[in-house]
Amino acid sequence: MARNERPLLLDKFALHPAFAATSEPLAELKLCHARLQLDARWPWIVLIPRKVGAREIEHLSPQNRHQLMEEIVLAGAAVKAVAAAVGRPIDKLNVGQLGNITPQLHVHIIGRRPDDAAWPGPVWGVGEPVAYSPEVLARAIDAAQGPLGAMRSAS
Repeated sequence: MARNERPLLLDKFALHPAFAATSEPLAELKLCHARLQLDARWPWIVLIPRKVGAREIEHLSPQNRHQLMEEIVLAGAAVKAVAAAVGRPIDKLNVGQLGNITPQLHVHIIGRRPDDAAWPGPVWGVGEPVAYSPEVLARAIDAAQGPLGAMRSAS
């Protein structure tokens, strides 16, 4: 499947394949599937609303838009927890909803520091991703799951 090609969505939510290739699952929240982006340069969580065919925030109901904002705030706490767990506390949270390459609706929550590789610009297209070591990845996932556990899906 080409990078910008939409997956076939029938009657249930399907994760775009690009997410599986670049991130690890963290939690199923009330609205979103939460994932840790696999780039150790930044503590970075992606939220993907489990709504079939959604490409833009406007495709969500008003209630789901409100829930998305709640989950963005929660993901921000999880990003801060990841940053602390890996010994690189952050100074700023960046939140972005682009979808130019992966069209499925998703929101990025990224921890930033003045000494990071892209500061003060955006992180997209800067260098090559840096893999987490297995130990640090496990620590990052564990740290993120703490705050995210407060809003897990009932399903």
